[in-house]
Amino acid sequence: MTSKLNLDFNVVEKARQSARVIAEDTQKFIERHTTVTVERTIVRLLGVDGIDEIERPLPNVVVDNIKKGGGLAEGAAFWMGNAMVATGKSAQEIAEAISRNELDLTTLEIQDEAKIKAIIETEAGKMVDQIRSNRAQRDTYLETLGEGPKPYLYVIVATGNIYEDVLQAQAAARQGADIIAVIRTTAQSLLDYVPYGPTTEGFGGTYATQENFRIMRKALDEVGEEVGRYIRLCNYASGLCMPEIAAMGALERLDVMLNDALYGILFRDINMQRTLIDQFFSRVINGFAGIIINTGEDNYLTTSDAIEEAHTVLASQLINEQFALLAGLPESQMGLGHAFEMDPNTEDGFLMELAQAQMAREIFPNAPLKYMPPTKFKTGDIFKGHVQDTLFNSVAIMTGQGLQLLGMLTEAIHTPLLQDRALSIENAKYVFNNMRHLGDEIEFKQDGIIQKRAQGVLKEAADMLEEIENTGIMATIEQGKFAGVTRKLDGGKGLDGVTQIGDKYFNPFIPMMLGGGR
Repeated sequence: MTSKLNLDFNVVEKARQSARVIAEDTQKFIERHTTVTVERTIVRLLGVDGIDEIERPLPNVVVDNIKKGGGLAEGAAFWMGNAMVATGKSAQEIAEAISRNELDLTTLEIQDEAKIKAIIETEAGKMVDQIRSNRAQRDTYLETLGEGPKPYLYVIVATGNIYEDVLQAQAAARQGADIIAVIRTTAQSLLDYVPYGPTTEGFGGTYATQENFRIMRKALDEVGEEVGRYIRLCNYASGLCMPEIAAMGALERLDVMLNDALYGILFRDINMQRTLIDQFFSRVINGFAGIIINTGEDNYLTTSDAIEEAHTVLASQLINEQFALLAGLPESQMGLGHAFEMDPNTEDGFLMELAQAQMAREIFPNAPLKYMPPTKFKTGDIFKGHVQDTLFNSVAIMTGQGLQLLGMLTEAIHTPLLQDRALSIENAKYVFNNMRHLGDEIEFKQDGIIQKRAQGVLKEAADMLEEIENTGIMATIEQGKFAGVTRKLDGGKGLDGVTQIGDKYFNPFIPMMLGGGR
């Protein structure tokens, strides 16, 4: 790609190399540790599902039993495999026996390690094959039904009731939406378990459960057949259950998942050690399943000034890119986040927004960038709000964004009504069609406002990444360099679920899913 911004790609490569060092250094820590969530994910992927008589998810029951017995360092695969060899029972039967207090995993006699690994790899292979089949089914839909042009029109439903969400999602698909995101109910990211079954109550969103995923996937497949294009489903693989929800998404053929440790650390106060470890396994699963991840850099600009702190967005995008590559995610599945969040009263703000979006596109040419709408400066004036969204859509089509979360004219008033969403889709379709090739027709003035803005942001990001390279990502977060939010290494939620791995530890899914496993 020829740079319209006249970017110095030596500076880009220097910044990318710093991000690579940061990610690889963090990966060494990740690979020495596991968490209760990683282990619950392994249990789920071995086929364990359901709840006990007091509605505790059985994966929690199993891992709590292992942790209580002091065996977390050896991992759930070791203890479940040991029990399967010793008892001849399936993983599900073992989990149910533990829930009835009939079995204690860590007190069973240790069996032959080769037999333990063999039985686990056999069971793991079945689930890996199922996820591979889901991916093939998506590919078949895309080949037979096709899809909408990029940027994909991306809208949200958030009623709290999965059945009402279905009605709204199908209506949005008929109106032209390409991606439906089911917003997760407030604070679910802080639950250290995944709720079970279909749900009809939630505040500010709907619970992320495997059954809710199944219900919405079926509904979107039905409406996709009706409208003649594949409709993608998005949810949240973030919070204290990040890899568990990634696994559920892979099993129910979700297509897009919000998946970013930095988001959880900064905005949900989840312990940084816990969520960085969780993020790796969740991204391995997403990569294998063909799921596009969305990262959360757009949120930085809701707490920080979008003009002054733009370089932190780029720095985080580059770090997230390297973490994703280590987890086997190709660039085509990296929905790196950014946002149209400058104060609309800023003179030439549109030019600076255009510079930011074009810069992201040139630095990440193969990534389906996730572009987020103006929210911070929405006032409840629906007419001005619609104009702000129109400018946002204009930047998106001029710079070739990938996933366009549509702004709502009623932002700051209420959860969107059907007609609000319809107006936003109509706005985007009109702008995208009428300006489809404008970006191909324009160049930017040499050393003008747009070029200088992008070049300045790039330099600041490269300098910041060099600093992080020297101090490490965790120390940088402690210093409050991202979004102006400070978090402590041993603070936040979930640290007690982290442990260093032992000599017998193994996770069968990583070698099966990472790289060559695909």
